[in-house]
Amino acid sequence: MYRLLITLLISSSLLAMEAVLPDDHAQRMARGLKTFDQHISAILKQNCLGCHGGEKVKSDLDLATREDLLRGGSHGPVVVPFDAKSSSLIDQINHVKEPHMPDGKPKLSEQVIAKLTAWINDGAPYAEPLIAGKKPKRDASVVTNEDRQWWAFQPLQKVMAKSIEELLLRNAKGMTFSPSADRATLVRRMSLDLTGLPPSDMSDTSDLSDLLDKLLSSPAYGERWARHWLDVARFAESTGFEQDYDRPYAFHYRDFVIKALNADMPYDQFVKWQLAGDEYEPSNPLALAATGFLGAGVFPSQITANEVERTRYDAMDDMLSTTSSAMLGLTVGCARCHDHKFDPFPTRDYYQMLSTFTTTTRMNVDVHPDGKITSAITTMDKKKSTPVVPGAMRLMICGEGYDPIVMHTQGGPFFDKTFILKRGNPDLKDGEATQGFLQVLSRPGDGKRWQWQPPKDAKTTGRRRSLSNWITDVDHGAGALLARVIVNRLWQHHFGTGIVPTSNDFGKTGTPPSQPELLDWLAGQLIANGWQLKPLHRMIMLSQAYQQSTRLDPAKEASDPANALFMRRVPQRLEGEAIRDSMLAVSGSLDETMYGAGTRDENSKRRSIYFNIKRSLLIGSMVAFDLPEPLVSQGSRPTTTVAPQALILMNSPQARTWAGGLAKRIVSTGDIKQQITRAYRLCFNRPPNADELARGSDFLQQVGDLTDYCQVLLGLNEFIYVN
Repeated sequence: MYRLLITLLISSSLLAMEAVLPDDHAQRMARGLKTFDQHISAILKQNCLGCHGGEKVKSDLDLATREDLLRGGSHGPVVVPFDAKSSSLIDQINHVKEPHMPDGKPKLSEQVIAKLTAWINDGAPYAEPLIAGKKPKRDASVVTNEDRQWWAFQPLQKVMAKSIEELLLRNAKGMTFSPSADRATLVRRMSLDLTGLPPSDMSDTSDLSDLLDKLLSSPAYGERWARHWLDVARFAESTGFEQDYDRPYAFHYRDFVIKALNADMPYDQFVKWQLAGDEYEPSNPLALAATGFLGAGVFPSQITANEVERTRYDAMDDMLSTTSSAMLGLTVGCARCHDHKFDPFPTRDYYQMLSTFTTTTRMNVDVHPDGKITSAITTMDKKKSTPVVPGAMRLMICGEGYDPIVMHTQGGPFFDKTFILKRGNPDLKDGEATQGFLQVLSRPGDGKRWQWQPPKDAKTTGRRRSLSNWITDVDHGAGALLARVIVNRLWQHHFGTGIVPTSNDFGKTGTPPSQPELLDWLAGQLIANGWQLKPLHRMIMLSQAYQQSTRLDPAKEASDPANALFMRRVPQRLEGEAIRDSMLAVSGSLDETMYGAGTRDENSKRRSIYFNIKRSLLIGSMVAFDLPEPLVSQGSRPTTTVAPQALILMNSPQARTWAGGLAKRIVSTGDIKQQITRAYRLCFNRPPNADELARGSDFLQQVGDLTDYCQVLLGLNEFIYVN
């Protein structure tokens, strides 16, 4: 038993040191065990354990077990077995290094210090924990197969089913779907869901399948769904912070998203281009514009020389945290300062992934029609910029290796290496980080599977393309989770809530899926269809679940208040952009011009996606209707009901103008009843009922102002809600 204990202690010492043990290590450990029994155990219990493993654990340093002692605390290791001279604990108890120990007590006697020094030189062995029965903390830097059992990290289930209905009914607890909504309601629901605009052709009698094809092929589809993705991508066109300088060429990223969605670009390609479009197609302006995803975050424009390194790590963290939240629904950024407290994301994994962006920087490039990059200007987000090369298009991209201008007073835009940082502090480096991926979504030795080596004449490192290979690999990497996250986002925007309600957090602090089989089946369907999203929209929207009416059912509400079973339809309020765009559409004022630089003029008649998003000067009417601040990835928007929303619809000059436009469209329709009927069809895709017709007629006969009446209609709940 004694020999076994020595063997175990020697093994743990070797792991802790990652070095060769001294030749006489066995004899030293045996001597150290005797010292522990006779002296050290009592010394540690009397002077150290109260703050480090007993009543509290200061600085994350626990001395109760040897394993925890050797692991160290938030300031790093404090004991190096067989080497007291290199052990910071000895410097601290000698009061030559702060913080002095024991904290708040007199310095230990020279005899006690000598015993501790000798014990560490003998390997710092424990005969038993200082607290009876105490188990060492689990080493969170090691990811186990048990960690991989969490549902989000599992391969996709092979679910046998023919339809969404079949899967939902399996878990329906005896309930059945609500009756289908009438055709007019479904047409309006589908049009608003896919295009963010009310139906334009009320004479269209084609079946719903054909209607869906028309809506999915409409350019308005990309404009509608791009807005959802831009929330997730924390897109804005300014730097943030105090100066909040404009990024005049950032809009090309927004245009890429619209174009990609309208073209039904496979989602795995959509992801790859946003991470490494310049490494896939360096001569394609659209692929270059896609990398604006990485550079869309905040960045301080005025920093001092001693802030450069910290700011650089902040910028890389923004890229990694947004990538993990938007694409994988994971809070990897929480591992920047310590191993993730809930999910199996060690700090080392974080920094290995972070090193992907070591030499990635935001820059403006001038691209000729032939794809040749003629110049690259690192902006460091300065307000001024050089003129665009004649005949070229200037893009804001994230790339590397384009000989960027070095800012002297502010340092370079990137560094050559990324280091593992203790507590996220650039002053506490713990070795260089080389590229790697999350252990929980890969297997030991698989790293080379995804590595891409760029051609010899390439200007990039290939690290971002390697990351994109891992993140889209269904069989060996993160691809299964990537598919789950995006199909959940589609479901969320069609139903108001996702199968996983916490769409940006598929980890243990999030909410597990209410319908795990359905989630995996939909993810499998996406992959089988070549990662194209439009077929998935059709499948969801033609399902019985989607087409249910919103008729109240008290029994279902009582048994399933969160509607996790999706056996009923819950009305959804439109986002601010869709409300404004709908008003422009029914007023006949909508300017359908696509792409290009945006504006902050609320009198603009273009769709709301073309508002310029300046972080310090967001569009007021959009903020009132819950536009989120574009600081971090936003998986969902809140839906509030506050007075400013009603006041905007009642008092803003824009609402009055749109009401006037609607009045002009219907004034020549015929008599009052015909005008009212026309207005209802334009606004709600249905005729008025008898009571609505009578009250509208009374109002117009008494007031006589058609614009007033139209403004009332635009302010009704039915106009801003999807039933």
